This record gives sequence, structure tokens and C-alpha cells, in this order.
Amino acid sequence: MTTLLLARHGETDWNREQRFQGRADPPLNQTGRAQAVELSVALAADRLAAVYSSPLRRALQTAEIVAGAHDQEPVPVDALMEIDVGSWQGLTRLEIEQGHPEQFARWRDYASGFGFSDGESYERLGARVIPALLELAAAHPGERLLAVTHAGPIRAALAHIDSISLAEARRREPAIANASVVELAVEDGNLRRIH
Repeated sequence: MTTLLLARHGETDWNREQRFQGRADPPLNQTGRAQAVELSVALAADRLAAVYSSPLRRALQTAEIVAGAHDQEPVPVDALMEIDVGSWQGLTRLEIEQGHPEQFARWRDYASGFGFSDGESYERLGARVIPALLELAAAHPGERLLAVTHAGPIRAALAHIDSISLAEARRREPAIANASVVELAVEDGNLRRIH
């Protein structure tokens, strides 16, 4: 069994302002850097075989802090990037509600099949994230590894495990906090949640 720790990046100013980040690349803020240090301390006793990361700066900065405590360098993996939110990128929830009321209502109400009309669908997100996670695990049989990513990819993994849509996973799961960790087991090409 391979253990895969999925961690969300630390806080950015855009998180604090409730702006949709998507593929935008804001850095960690002071709180986010402190969260990354706390994550590093929490994982200090873990024997991590490897640290992977989304290439977006907020995730990579978080991964660098954790990996440094394990004398490793994080390896960027494009498939771990956040969902592409298209024209919502950089906008606050209020700005989206005012500028895209129908789409915002579908997103807010967890409409199945939701996707960002000029970005990426939830289905496409899952289709790139799940194979990447399985591939990383296959490269480290029986080991523990960390992947620092974003809320979208973490939800995609949880939706896959529960055999539900990502919209339904958003409805069921509480918000995924910055620098939080979900622990998964990977056996025989299958993902399951440990905690």
C-alpha cells in the first residue's frame, strides 16, 4: 500500500479576499507561509519518499517549505494545478454573482455537470487529476508521499473515491482549509481515504 498525503497550499491574499484563483499565480501571504511552516512541523516525523506539487506558486512555495525539512526538492506536476475558472479568475464571489448570475447560481447550488464555460469542467479536472495521482503512487510502491495541490484537485480525488460527482463532493464535504491534509491509500490502482 502506498500512502498519498494531499495537502492544500497555504493562504494567499486572494484566499483572504475570497477571489477565485484558478490558474492565477499569487504567492503565499504571511499567514500562508506560517501555515506552510506548521504543516512542515506536523509532517516532520513522516518518512516522505517524495514531495510533489502543483507548479502554481502558492502550492510550490508551500511544498518547498515542507520538502526542505525532509532534505528534498518538490517536483512540479502540471496535472495537480487548480481547476481553470476562466473569466471568474481574480473576481470575488460578489463580482461573479453580479456579472454571471446564472452561472453563479449553478455553482452556488452545486449543479451537476457544472463547469466554467470558458475554463474547465469538473469532469475534465477529475480526468487529469486521478490518473496523475495513481501514476505518482505507482512510482512509489509501499512508500509515503506528499502532493501539495489545491482544493479542486483534492475534491476531485474525494469525489472519485466516493463515486460521486465533484458537485456532490462540494455539497457533502466541508470547505478544504488552507494547509490541511487528506490521507489516502493507494492499492491495486484504487484510491481510498484513510482520513
